[in-house]
Amino acid sequence: MKILVLGSGAREHAIILALAAEEAEHELFASPGNAGIAEDATLATVDQLDGGAVAAFANENSIDLVVIGPEAPLVAGVADELRERGIPVFGPGRAAAQLEGSKAFAKRVMDAASVPTGRAVRAASESEVEAAFDDLGAPYVVKADGLAAGKGVIVTSDRAEALAHAVHYLPSGPVLVEEFLSGPEVSLFFLSDGDTVRALSPAQDFKRAFDGDAGPNTGGMGAYSPLPWLAERFGSEQEFVELVTEQVALPVIRQMDAEGTPFIGLLYAGLILTDAGVKVIEFNARFGDPETQIVLPRLRTPLSELLLAAASGHLEDEPQPEFADDVALTVVLASEGYPEAPQTGRQIGGLADAASVEGVRIVHAATAGPDAPGGDPVATGGRVLNVVSVGADFATARAQAYDAIGRISLDGAHFRRDIAAGVAE
Repeated sequence: MKILVLGSGAREHAIILALAAEEAEHELFASPGNAGIAEDATLATVDQLDGGAVAAFANENSIDLVVIGPEAPLVAGVADELRERGIPVFGPGRAAAQLEGSKAFAKRVMDAASVPTGRAVRAASESEVEAAFDDLGAPYVVKADGLAAGKGVIVTSDRAEALAHAVHYLPSGPVLVEEFLSGPEVSLFFLSDGDTVRALSPAQDFKRAFDGDAGPNTGGMGAYSPLPWLAERFGSEQEFVELVTEQVALPVIRQMDAEGTPFIGLLYAGLILTDAGVKVIEFNARFGDPETQIVLPRLRTPLSELLLAAASGHLEDEPQPEFADDVALTVVLASEGYPEAPQTGRQIGGLADAASVEGVRIVHAATAGPDAPGGDPVATGGRVLNVVSVGADFATARAQAYDAIGRISLDGAHFRRDIAAGVAE
């Protein structure tokens, strides 16, 4: 197939690597891409927020499938324009993408579908935020209602800090003050064609910037899959997946369809395992980052077949996806100052040496090509690279990952050293 992937991050690089690894010889395009993606796909210059431009490129190049990676093109309605022109696209339309674009919208859909989630209060002023704090109590959970690149959420026992976070986002619209939920968190992806769903393997990510879950929230500093400890509570990982499918994914997909906004694409369920059962923290309308980077390397079923089946409404014809028994983890290398004020433009060295470590692949997140031929790429954002490691067990995978990341040089960079530490075998 000829496949166009929109996006420029590690998520999109991971998708392209999975497609490139299939036996079928796909012709892969990416826009805008990054320095790593350029090694595995043909880069195109297309405005990913302009549905007409994306459709024109797809028609001119006989693209068989468009995969929309980031949230912004989804919320902008790019998928709608492609579908109107008969171009198969994996990604929900503008209305369905509000599951991610608006936390308040997602809460309403969950309530209508009887999906378990925490209480939430929509607050449009500082006084309403204060009243919600009084009602729900500490720790305080405040979420920007719209897109915030993974940084719109704060969880803190410091009321002044929580209020300041809310005040920062109130000029852009109401915020949500939510009930604090306690328990381990799990990310679970569902492919959907608007009617049928197919679950991928659960993963767990690490949101805080520093070891021991210290520091500010980030877009994710690492992740691992599978989650062997799920068996202690649910009997097996598969039983957990089936439970979430029945209690969360299918009810939401059916509710969206009933409202005339079918969800076609990737439903990301951010879950928390509370003493009262599994509850939804949030939904995203696309593959999560950095979980995609470690779920897809374990996927045995051809990703292209699953994506095309979802895009064309034939997901029911596809069997449940199969995954290797191997474990996978990723460690994110971040620029100095990330997440508050990342320093960019610095050269990245040692990538070939890092990639030579057995079981390791380097997935680019925010990089650009060298200024001169043969030079090193440069960092262009906060989360720069993902070191992805696949091994027979967690000890092996961790050793490989940290060996590799130690070979990479980027002035001032930092990474967490506790990804998947202590995970039960």
